[in-house]
Order: sequence, then structure tokens, then C-alpha cells
Amino acid sequence: MDRVSREKRSEIMSLVAQKNTKPEMIVRKFLHSLGFRYRLHRKDLPGKPDIVLPKYKLAIFVHGCFWHRHPGCKKSTIPSTNREYWLKKFRDNIERDKKVQKELKELNWLPLVIWECETFDSDAIIEKIDDILKMK
Repeated sequence: MDRVSREKRSEIMSLVAQKNTKPEMIVRKFLHSLGFRYRLHRKDLPGKPDIVLPKYKLAIFVHGCFWHRHPGCKKSTIPSTNREYWLKKFRDNIERDKKVQKELKELNWLPLVIWECETFDSDAIIEKIDDILKMK
């Protein structure tokens, strides 16, 4: 049982940043320093990717490890209260992420996920971007 009303829970959840988060800003500054030019939050693409490199048809999502369930990450915990709610929430997020990636691939876009915990390792970001662009 949740300790707060549905309305209050909705209000609390609405305060969680969805755009321009710290991990997203780190990736954006890093990409810019490498000379990449990009667009932000394109509404015409499935899932409104955080960063879009149109020249490469690359859609980058900077995912929070907690919300999107980064496998094996210590930030991927499950709250002990209202466990069923959270399990459903996480399951729905994972399914939505899979659907968005599938839709992007069908449109010949390359989806790339950069996890929050990876944003502190610039070499890992370069490697991920390089690997996916080689697929093009």
C-alpha cells in the first residue's frame, strides 16, 4: 500500500526531470567538444530521443539506470515499499524502450542507449558511438 494518495504520487513523480538532466548535459557537452552537431528531443521520432545526430541517423537516449533498469548496475534497485507498483512501472518502462528502439530501426535510424553511470567515462561513450556508426 502506498503511503500517499494517487494525486500526491503523481505530483511527486512530475518533479522528476525528464529533459536536460545532468547525465544528458554531460553527453551533450562531450559530443559538442568532439565536433558533433545535434538536435534535441525530436518529437517527430519515436520516443523523442534526447540527442539526435541527423547526419548519421543516430538517436541517442541517455537513460537513468534506476528508471530504465540498467542490468547489473548498483543504481538499479527496487524500492522496498509498494513493490508491486514499482515492478509494474519498471516492466512498462522496459517494454516501452524496446518498442521505441524497434520503431526507430524500422525507420532506418540507429538507436543508442547511454546509461547514466556511463556518462562519467568518456572513453566508453566514444566507443559506443564509434561501434554503432560502424554499423551504418
